[in-house]
Amino acid sequence: MKLITFAGPPSAGKTATAIKTAEHLMREGFTLGAVKFDCIATEDDELYRKKGIPVLRGIAGNLCPDHYYIINIQDCVEWGYAQGLDFLFSESAGLCNRCSPHIRGVTGLCIIDCLSGVHTPKKIGPMLIFADMVIVTKGDIVSPAEREVFAFRARMANRKAKVLFVNGLTGEGTFELARQLKKAPETASLEHGKIRFPLPVALCSYCFGETRIGPDYTSSSFPARKIPIPPIPASPEDESCRV
Repeated sequence: MKLITFAGPPSAGKTATAIKTAEHLMREGFTLGAVKFDCIATEDDELYRKKGIPVLRGIAGNLCPDHYYIINIQDCVEWGYAQGLDFLFSESAGLCNRCSPHIRGVTGLCIIDCLSGVHTPKKIGPMLIFADMVIVTKGDIVSPAEREVFAFRARMANRKAKVLFVNGLTGEGTFELARQLKKAPETASLEHGKIRFPLPVALCSYCFGETRIGPDYTSSSFPARKIPIPPIPASPEDESCRV
């Protein structure tokens, strides 16, 4: 079975891209399932079911969606094998730019959309930098010049990844994506596997439910990282008062 991870920011077009790609593979006779991870709620699992794709749904709730995903992905792989699947698409929650959902030896896609702005590829961290393919959506809504700038900056962020434009509504580009995914390596098990980059570090009093603000309520397993604030220059009135 080939495990494929679809990761990206919220509303980038992950589900639409995954479903259009799945349709190509299913027409060729491949069996396919999906796992939809999300933070608070999702109805995207129903979109998979309407296409006849068996799907699991995982809601992270108060947990970091990256951590929730890593804790559960091995069980999802075992479910996929029990279903007799050829492909298992794992779709992340809408992730922040520091998230790191890619696994070594597993084909990882980063889905980003042109409407997020041409500077976005520079702002996304491991999710883009360590992806095998960068899927760019909503390119039909921006100008050709913006498309090219966006693609160029995505290539600068990850020189090894293949950059592919996809339209999740019409399916344009998903035939080529399906062709590329057929080359993906098999995933027998993720037991003892490794993610490509450490997950975001966060272990403090707020992670455990603290809601009050101030140094008296802040405890952490790592040194506090304070935002640099430049000193405020003294006003002429302050100087006159000193004299």
